[in-house]
Amino acid sequence: MNDYLAGLTTEAINPASFMIDECTTEEMVALINEQDALVPAAVAKEIPQIAQAIDMLHQRMSSGGRMFYIGAGTSGRLGVLDASECPPTFGTDPTLVQGFIAGGDIALREAVEGCEDDADAGSDLIVRIGVTSRDVVVGISASGSASFVTAAMMKAREVGAATIGVCNNKGSKLELVVDVCIAPVVGPEVISGSTRLKAGTAQKMVLNMLTTSVMVKLGKTYNNLMVDLKASNIKLIERSVRIIMETTGVDSFTARDMLEQASMNCKLAIMMIKTGLNAKQATAVLQDHEGNLKRAIRSTV
Repeated sequence: MNDYLAGLTTEAINPASFMIDECTTEEMVALINEQDALVPAAVAKEIPQIAQAIDMLHQRMSSGGRMFYIGAGTSGRLGVLDASECPPTFGTDPTLVQGFIAGGDIALREAVEGCEDDADAGSDLIVRIGVTSRDVVVGISASGSASFVTAAMMKAREVGAATIGVCNNKGSKLELVVDVCIAPVVGPEVISGSTRLKAGTAQKMVLNMLTTSVMVKLGKTYNNLMVDLKASNIKLIERSVRIIMETTGVDSFTARDMLEQASMNCKLAIMMIKTGLNAKQATAVLQDHEGNLKRAIRSTV
């Protein structure tokens, strides 16, 4: 192991789990749980950097920019996961938040670990996916050293994109090539080097914060309700009905009827009920207020 990797917290040996192979099953699970409990506090220490990143994302995305996750291994899979959940959760266009992993989509199912060392592939990816100066690129690497990710960040900065790093070590290579670095240090893993554990959990928490918070700021919620969800299956239709009932006070029959009149658009249905406008009128007002339901409703009072 080279000196850089040897000095990483994520590569250290955890003394608390040294004899894990001699634990009973219950002791083993309790040990893992105890270590997992350290993650939220580590993430909390990064709140200033997380907030800075969210404001950066909001500024770019509210002006037509996009968000790209770039990662390798577990980190890459988490980025693709978070990106793929934005359209059904917040009704976003699939191109608004995109996730890419070293080795391509096959790496989502099969380990292609060597690809994280391919700097040229990381740099080429930024060109291939058309990153511009309006966009934000988020590089994810537990060690903060994956060449695929750091090279992608360097290329993104070259084209003028804003850059955010998410890793689990302070003073990493990734920190040197991004505008904002979020680095929750969770300590050595229960199984040395298995960064899909605490490190992966911390990354998932950070990515949740990034996309959820920026979508709230972009008006994708009404209070704390997912009004921009796509009612594309039975579960989501029922969820839409409940949200309409909760926000407007109408009964389930009326909620379903208005949802259908709104072409299964939950936000539009609420707008119509709250304002008395028809679908065309309500759509126009929402567009005038960039889809922000609360502001649109208040403008009609």
